[in-house]
Amino acid sequence: MADASPPTKPPERPWRRRLFWPGGLSARLLVLTVVIATLGGALAILPAMAAYEKQWLLDRVRAAELASLAAEVAPDRVVSEQLKTQLLEGAGVEIVAVSSDGVRRLVFASSRPARAPYLVDLRSRAAGLGLFAPFQTLFGPGDRMRVVAEPRFREADFIEFVATDTELKKALASYLWRLVAIVAGVSALAGLIVFLALNLFLVRPMQRITHAMERFRADPDDPDARVQLSGRRDEIGRAEAELDRMQADLRVALSSRARLAALGEAVAKINHDLKNMLTGAQLASERLAALKDPKVSQALPRLERALDRAVKLASGVLAYGKTQEAAPETQTLGLAGALAEAAAEARLADSGIRFASKVTAADQVIADPDQFHRILVNLLRNARQAIEHQPDRKLAGRIEVSLEAVGGASLIRISDNGPGVPERMRERLFQPFAGSGRPDSTGLGLAIARELAQAHGGDLTLSVTGDEGTVFELRLPGTPGPRARTRKSASAS
Repeated sequence: MADASPPTKPPERPWRRRLFWPGGLSARLLVLTVVIATLGGALAILPAMAAYEKQWLLDRVRAAELASLAAEVAPDRVVSEQLKTQLLEGAGVEIVAVSSDGVRRLVFASSRPARAPYLVDLRSRAAGLGLFAPFQTLFGPGDRMRVVAEPRFREADFIEFVATDTELKKALASYLWRLVAIVAGVSALAGLIVFLALNLFLVRPMQRITHAMERFRADPDDPDARVQLSGRRDEIGRAEAELDRMQADLRVALSSRARLAALGEAVAKINHDLKNMLTGAQLASERLAALKDPKVSQALPRLERALDRAVKLASGVLAYGKTQEAAPETQTLGLAGALAEAAAEARLADSGIRFASKVTAADQVIADPDQFHRILVNLLRNARQAIEHQPDRKLAGRIEVSLEAVGGASLIRISDNGPGVPERMRERLFQPFAGSGRPDSTGLGLAIARELAQAHGGDLTLSVTGDEGTVFELRLPGTPGPRARTRKSASAS
């Protein structure tokens, strides 16, 4: 057989090594905010440049329009060459023309261009195309341009001028650098503000949560590992609250696990000696059986059953510490007889508590005899202890048991008039070592009873609790019918 080769580590992607991407959330947030703020500022440059170019051209159009009025107010509408040159230089153009009633008229012209200039029509420029026009001018080869616009100071169809775009390029380049500086400053400031805000409201709380998780993982018993609740009502606050609950539940689970381990170790050490003691007690019971005393013969079967259950319970506690419980061997049982034996072992009569059973002699359930006995003893003993430990009690203690068939299952209700289960204990009522509020109790009774009930396919739940008492509901699958009762009666006869 070929040797099993160890799993190979997947190769790292080279582009991830080359790409600068910080590992910390705070550093990543800083990079993202700077990049997003810069992109947002860069998008504002396009419309700003387009507006600047349009306004620059309109200023030249208005200057050319005012220059064209000089020809109309001059004597005999004749302008000297010196004045014409001054007007064209002042307007920054080379040619000025006006169109009225469909007739285009040349007003001033210093020289004729060698080739036809490119057209810039401010009357019908599309908004989308106008965004990129400044960069076409800025990075173009450079040439003369013919600008057409609507007049403002005179009646005409349009006014146009021809000029070189050199001055426009210089103006656009200067304005672009100013925009870049402004956008860089604003982006840096906005990015810093966004980063600080997100770092304060998101990153810092997440760092506290992560730090608490790391410390809790290293040492669950460390009191500083508990997350500090900020009282926020958003997702961060919910995460803090859920982490706090999870830490509390894990501490309880770890404590229960430690106690179970200690219990298993202790029971393993004393189990051998305990069995030897119980064997001696069984030998003594056999010697008592040889006596012909009627009272001894009457009490001896109960003593033998108690000794057998004690041996099984010692082994069962060890098995529970290993989370191994024997599968139930179910059969039809008389509920009244099982309740009588459980009430006697729970010492209800000795405590002066009234035990009221609404169960008839014909009522039966389907369960494992020994496990069902343990369930009933645990429930009745817990009810008795709750009543006995109630301070300033005035009414006499009372425990009541009833049976009801619900949905193909047998529902046994065990109610008492004790003080009720405290609210702080209700969530952990069925957890090992956590469901009891008395210092003399191990907190295993209800946990074992529920585990045994669930092993039968049923459940044990807390139905009602309060100042007037507590009701537990034990649900077992199956409802034995008249045939089962008839067979039992026939065999008894």
